Amino acid sequence: MKKSILVGGALSLIPSGAPIAQHSGSEQEQCACAGNIQRYCRPVLDQADFAVLACLQQHRAKLTVMC
Repeated sequence: MKKSILVGGALSLIPSGAPIAQHSGSEQEQCACAGNIQRYCRPVLDQADFAVLACLQQHRAKLTVMC
């Protein structure tokens, strides 16, 4: 459950120009997943929130421990 909360919070980590950057998430959540999102999910940043979440779930085995 904790990981899904962190991943959900990761959606707020997208660079400020991206449409999904407006979503909430704690500062810790943002820091924990920012690099993962940039590395694995950059192609879907301009898509819906759930596209980024799905991307993170697809790459779960490669994500950092904190994310």
